[in-house]
Formats: sequence, structure tokens, C-alpha cells
Amino acid sequence: MTTAQRGRGPIPIVALDRPTTAEALRIVEQLGASCRFYKIGSELFTREGPRVVDAVRATGSEVFLDLKFHDIPNTVRESARAAASLGVRLLTVHAAGGSAMMGAAVDGAGDGCGVLAVTVLTSLDSAALGSTWGRDGVVVEHEVLRLAGIAAAARAHGVVCSGHEAAAVRAALPELSLLVPGIRLPSGDAHDQSRVSTPADAARAGARYLVLGRAVTAAADPVAAMAAVNASLATAGSEC
Repeated sequence: MTTAQRGRGPIPIVALDRPTTAEALRIVEQLGASCRFYKIGSELFTREGPRVVDAVRATGSEVFLDLKFHDIPNTVRESARAAASLGVRLLTVHAAGGSAMMGAAVDGAGDGCGVLAVTVLTSLDSAALGSTWGRDGVVVEHEVLRLAGIAAAARAHGVVCSGHEAAAVRAALPELSLLVPGIRLPSGDAHDQSRVSTPADAARAGARYLVLGRAVTAAADPVAAMAAVNASLATAGSEC
């Protein structure tokens, strides 16, 4: 992250969920100085490859590479090493891959790239997670805390969790940086997410990074939507 960003928080990250580099760069150009951190996910990276990372970084912006690595430790180590070599500042792995895998990712990424462990996807609620795990009575917050503890022991920079669990993770594991996806503006559409938060709520819960997708990029006026996010974060920061 940039020197300026290290001294403040939380940091908004806009998701470039577009199929081409050209379309992604239009968002970056449109938002200008109001956002200088962008997420590149699996669809865009699979279509365009490392060149999209290079193109976004060439604008002076930071990149969060959200590919959610989940494989044997050696494969993940080398994947993280390859991602870090592109100059990305954050990358994701699945916490369910286990301690050895997360530790390998940290080793591969090195000091310049933070590894974030994905705990429970924000599209899942307790019923869906219980079905996935194959057991009854699953409580999302308990699973998030359990996986976050494993991530902390593996020396991860932080974890990805919803705003609903952020305060509990912050209280239990203050050493972790929290990235909260599923951010929506007040009265915004939740789309395909089950556990969403507003920017201010996530900030008050202790989020270090916030990921915004359609709340900004699908807005009638993305520049105004981004300005609203920044204003909300400034207000929340003054209250904390």
C-alpha cells in the first residue's frame, strides 16, 4: 500500500468486475483520485492475465489480487510468489486450506504483499455453511473466529470476513487486518450477498479494508457514489 494509506484507515477498494482491461481502466479513470486501490478478481485475471495488473498499477493505483488460492502448500507458495512479483499489495487464499498452506502463502508472498485468508464467503449464511460442512448447528461467527485463529497462527496479514463478524474478530485477534467485502451503501441492493454492511458500520467494527463492487460501479453516478463512501468513512473515523 502507499505511504499515505499506511497512516489512515479504513481503505476503500473498488472491485474491477469487468471482462476486459479496457473496461476496467475506464472505471479507474472515471473514479480518478477518489480511489487508488482496486480489486482484480478471477474473471478479469483469467481473461486478461498479468497485463491487467500492470495496466492498473501504471495508473498509480494499488492492486488487490483476489484469486483465493487453495491447493497443496508448495503450489500455493509458488502462486503467491508469482502474484507478489507482479507488484500486488494484497492477495487471498482460502483459510480452509489449513495452516501449512497459509504459512506457505506468507512465505511465497514475502514482505511486500499481504496475505489475506478468506474465512466464510459473504454469500453464505448459517444454513448454507452447515450444508457445506455437513453438520447441523453451524454458527457463522464461530467458524469465522476459528478460521481466523488458524490464519493468525500462520502469520497471515489479515482475514476476509463480513462486517457482521468483524468486531468479534477484531476483539479476539487484534493483530489481524480485516478486509470486509459485501459493502453496500444505505438502502442499497444486497445483490447475491447474504451478509452485507455499510461502509460506516464496517469501519466502526474495525475493518482495515473495504471492498465495494456494484454499490459504486453500477451506480447511476459512480463518482458521486464513491464520494459518498469516502464521506461516510471520514465521518465514521471521527467517531471511532
